[in-house]
Amino acid sequence: MSTLVLFVGAVLALSSPAQAAADKTMEITYRCTGGAALTAGDVKATVTVQDSVEPGKTATVKWKFSALKAAKLLAASTQTNSSGGDLTVTGGTPATLKGTGTGTVPVGGIQPQGDFTPPEMTATLTAPSTAGSMTLMPVSTTTAAALQLKVGTDTADCTYSSVSPTTGISIDVKTGTGGGTDGIVTYDCDLGGSGGGDADYPVDVRIKVGMTTPTNATANADATITWTGTIQSGDTLKIPTGFPTNSPKLFATIKASGAGVPSSPNPSGEALLSNVTVGQNLTTLPSVSIKVKPTTTGTVTLTPGDLAFGTSASSPSIKCLAPTTSLPTFTFTVGSSTGTPTTSSTPTNTTSTPKPTKTSTATVTVTPSSSTKKSKTPKAGADTGGGGEAGPDGRMFILTGTALVGAAAVGGLVMRRRNATRG
Repeated sequence: MSTLVLFVGAVLALSSPAQAAADKTMEITYRCTGGAALTAGDVKATVTVQDSVEPGKTATVKWKFSALKAAKLLAASTQTNSSGGDLTVTGGTPATLKGTGTGTVPVGGIQPQGDFTPPEMTATLTAPSTAGSMTLMPVSTTTAAALQLKVGTDTADCTYSSVSPTTGISIDVKTGTGGGTDGIVTYDCDLGGSGGGDADYPVDVRIKVGMTTPTNATANADATITWTGTIQSGDTLKIPTGFPTNSPKLFATIKASGAGVPSSPNPSGEALLSNVTVGQNLTTLPSVSIKVKPTTTGTVTLTPGDLAFGTSASSPSIKCLAPTTSLPTFTFTVGSSTGTPTTSSTPTNTTSTPKPTKTSTATVTVTPSSSTKKSKTPKAGADTGGGGEAGPDGRMFILTGTALVGAAAVGGLVMRRRNATRG
C-alpha cells in the first residue's frame, strides 16, 4: 500500500507541472464604473494563450471573466457583449490586440445582486515569420476604458488596474511546435463544407495523441492500432450551429511508413462521439481503432494525421489539420508470418463432403519357410508328396456337414407336424 501511495504521488507530481506548462496565463484586474444593469466593482480577466507557436502561424488568445453583480433584473435571453481588454503585442501582429465576445443572459434571468459573468472574449494574433518570441501585456492607461461590458442597451466602462505577473506573457516562436515527445499535437481546426462566419473558428486546438501498437504483428496481416486523443486544458473545440447531433463521428487518420506499408491512402478509422451539444465545447474524444497492413518484416513508424468531425470524412462539419513537422512518433515491430494469412471475410465451410472409399486388393504370396518346405515320402508307398502328413481328408468335413443339414431338416419337419396337431 505504501508503494502504491508513493507511486501515485510521484505520478501526480510529475504530471501536474507538465499540464501547467501547456498554457500560459496572466490575470488582469479591471475597475468597472458599472452601468444601469451592473454595479460598480472590480472584474478579473484570466488571459490564456498557448505556450508556443510556429513562425507565421496564428495563436488564439482568450479572456475569461469573474462575475459582477446585477444592478437590476436581467431578463432571460438579453444580449450581452464584451470587447476590448487591450493588449500590446511585441513581436507579432497586430501591435494592439482587442478581444470580442457575445452571449445572452441564461434562462431564468438574473435577480438584482445576482452574479452576472461577462461572455468570454477571443482574439487571434499572427507570429512573425522567423523564430523568436512574442510578449503580451495589457494597455496600462487608466484614463480610458480598456474594457466594455454591455447588457442590452447598458454599457459598463472598465479601466485597467493591475496585472499578474507584471512581465505579462511570453510566447515562444519556434518550428516543430506541432508535437513532440509529450505527444501533444497542435491541430488547425476550421469549419468544413460551406461553414464560415463563426467567431469560434478557425482555432488551434492542442490534443495529446497516444497510440497503442500491437506486440505480435506479422507480415501480410492486419495490425490494429488504438488511437486516443485528449483535448488539453484551456483549449476549446466548440460544436457549431448546424453540426449533426444524430450519431456524429470522429474520423481519425494516421501516417504509416516502413515494413512495406502502402504509401496511400493514409490508414483511418472512425468512432461515435458522445455528449454532443450545439454551442457547447467538445470535451471528450473517443478511442479509434485503425488497421495497418505491413507486407514485410521490419519496423513500422506511425505519426498523427488529420481529424474530421461530423457524419462524413470526405465532407465533415469540422476539419482539423495536423502539422507536418516534429510530430510524435510511435513504432512497432513486424515479424514473419507462419502461414498464408486469410483476408477474406467469407466464413469457412465446416461441412465436409463424403469421399468414396477406395478399396485395394493385394495379392500376397507366402513363401514357405525352409522348415516346412520339405515333405516326407511314406515308406513302402507311392511318391505322393506330403500326403503322409497332410492331416484329415477334406471329404470327412463335407460328409459331416451334409449329415448335420439333413438332421436339421428332419427336426424342423417334426416340430412343424407337432404344432399342426396341437392346433
